[in-house]
Amino acid sequence: MKYSKMTIEDLRIEIDAGTTTPKEVFDKAINKGIKNHEKYNLFETIINDFNIEKSDSYVSGIPYALKDNYSTSGILTTGSSNILKDYIPVFDATVYKKLKKAGAVLVGKTVLDELAMGGSGTTGHLGKTLNPWDKTRLIGGSSSGSAAAVASGTVPFAIGSDTGDSVRKPAAYGGLVGFKPTYGRISRYGLFAFASSLDHVAYFTRSVKDSAVLTNILKGPDGYDMTALEDDKLDYTKNLNDNITGKKLFYFKDICNYSYYKEVTDSNLEETLNEFQKTINKCREIGFEVNEVPFDIDLLKAIYPTYLIISCAEATSNNANLTGIHFGPRGTGENIEKIMFNARTNGFSEFIKRRFVIGSYVLQKENQEKLFLNAARVRRMITDKMNELFKEYDGLIMPAASSIAPQFEETTEKLSDQYLILENHLAIANFGGYPSITIPSGFVSEMPVAINITGNVFKDKEVLNMAYKIEEKLGLKGLVMDGEENV
Repeated sequence: MKYSKMTIEDLRIEIDAGTTTPKEVFDKAINKGIKNHEKYNLFETIINDFNIEKSDSYVSGIPYALKDNYSTSGILTTGSSNILKDYIPVFDATVYKKLKKAGAVLVGKTVLDELAMGGSGTTGHLGKTLNPWDKTRLIGGSSSGSAAAVASGTVPFAIGSDTGDSVRKPAAYGGLVGFKPTYGRISRYGLFAFASSLDHVAYFTRSVKDSAVLTNILKGPDGYDMTALEDDKLDYTKNLNDNITGKKLFYFKDICNYSYYKEVTDSNLEETLNEFQKTINKCREIGFEVNEVPFDIDLLKAIYPTYLIISCAEATSNNANLTGIHFGPRGTGENIEKIMFNARTNGFSEFIKRRFVIGSYVLQKENQEKLFLNAARVRRMITDKMNELFKEYDGLIMPAASSIAPQFEETTEKLSDQYLILENHLAIANFGGYPSITIPSGFVSEMPVAINITGNVFKDKEVLNMAYKIEEKLGLKGLVMDGEENV
């Protein structure tokens, strides 16, 4: 089997059998990383230093990539922003520390949408990241470089972060598994905060089992993140084959019906929804009960504005330290205010500045009740409704995206409100802190499409188990684009 298609499990078997060595695997990853970075714009920093800690962990000797918004002591950590383009931290994020202790080998820090704000993979200071399946299409964001690093066959897994869908949507566009555990399951210490009530550690793999492996390694508290949960002591890989007969899934009735989208001109939407129904039928064949349920359309339409208000407000607060005084290139001016003004004006892209303007407006005293607190109330209404459904159902199953990865010249501004509901429903899992996983489900116009499964909080084991059984039925594990050819 070619290295580019291997899962963590495949590499573990070969390394343990002595048919390859961690150094040989690392060299392949570095060589591919250099070549694929030139083609797709994957990395902020390539780390050509084979430095492995002794460990008997499952990921010992396995190469990986890390989103460049995780603090790495002595290694450039930019957040893909000019204001942090020379920042070298003095401490390690818990995720990085745990992977290093487990013997995983870092190949590079990956490009992202600037400060993780965005879903296109086009706003980082190094430019846009291309989709390995079709370089005219975006891979999505904000974890764009991490997604493309796995989709291009460079590494078998990569760490991202997910605040609205920043791992699960790129996973759909890249034919990957993207998993976001329950809020707090993994410590976020050392992850640059975007929107603290929504941020999750998440990752890209080529199989559900690999996601379970990473969850085993990364979960648990560290004494630094007060939102981190106690270790549940479960081995998630041991529960993947649990019987799912009688498990109940639901999907939102209206927005999964093509007749709802009269205004939409996307030629791939109907086929994507047809693929989703085929997947639903296969789920029923292996023992799931799957029902369509009504969900208040007004609440679904409110997902995106609610997310935008809360995330921009929290981002404005979290990034108030990026002034050019403590962090970033020093601005010019005759006083502190002008120095900060010039540093932030020159250090942030227009996209980021718009987010901060929205956040500042939302947080103004006279606007908090009407905007921020109302958004919080809508968030609670959505999660209350989901919690009611989780009393009857084991999970929500939905198309992970409304269509295949968009081309770069396409713009969401032309899309209808109805279309945007299907594009933004993944944020529900961030509103409620629910575990949520995207897995490949088929192809439309020779591009991958995917489903997403979301379960109730603390039901990570069950979500992985259900996804594993569906992956097994669909037979789409290990998808990757190696060069220009699917292997």
